Amino acid sequence: MNIFDIIGPVMIGPSSSHTAGAARIGKIASLLMKEKIVEAEVELFGSFAKTYKGHGTDKALVGGILGMNPDDERIRESLTLANEQGVRIHILESTKPCKHPNSARITLKGEQGATVTIVGASVGGGNIFVSQIDGMEVSINGQNDTLIVVHQDVPGVVGKVAEFLGNCGINVCNMALSRENKGGKAILCISIDGHTDLDVTTYINHFAGVERCIMLLAGGN
Repeated sequence: MNIFDIIGPVMIGPSSSHTAGAARIGKIASLLMKEKIVEAEVELFGSFAKTYKGHGTDKALVGGILGMNPDDERIRESLTLANEQGVRIHILESTKPCKHPNSARITLKGEQGATVTIVGASVGGGNIFVSQIDGMEVSINGQNDTLIVVHQDVPGVVGKVAEFLGNCGINVCNMALSRENKGGKAILCISIDGHTDLDVTTYINHFAGVERCIMLLAGGN
């Protein structure tokens, strides 16, 4: 444990779990959507569902969906801003059991009909864990910079991404692949050692078969 685990992240309060972590979950969902977002369905589980109004969890999640970081003061007005931007927001309180008490399922719809669904949990101190993207099991804890590559399950994509990172001098510490079915949509999650200032996502987004590539920064946005 270090001092940042004790004092928590720079954020708009009141709670690192219910607001900072929630904003990060929403931000990841927004980064995975290539189109302009026009609708968001947010299903809350556990304590998120029971206390979200008092803790501002709904505002934090929507702020993240609108692209805000946890320390963005506009989070307080995110519901109003979403309405002004033409983004329809639906907040659902679920009584279904969940693996973690601070969990949310976010489904975004784009102006051209694209959708993205993620399931994430806020696990304390602004830290998060993403367990599903578009129904596929993933394991993203944000402890390392993590490259998330949504792509078609065709030969060569994984190898090309790994080779590219190696040529850039980027060391991979963990790699996991999940797919709908053979030849369908797949998600490659690559955790890297340290941090790179190279804009690798711009290059990978142009690889054949890649639908979307984002970089999730460790403990950040």
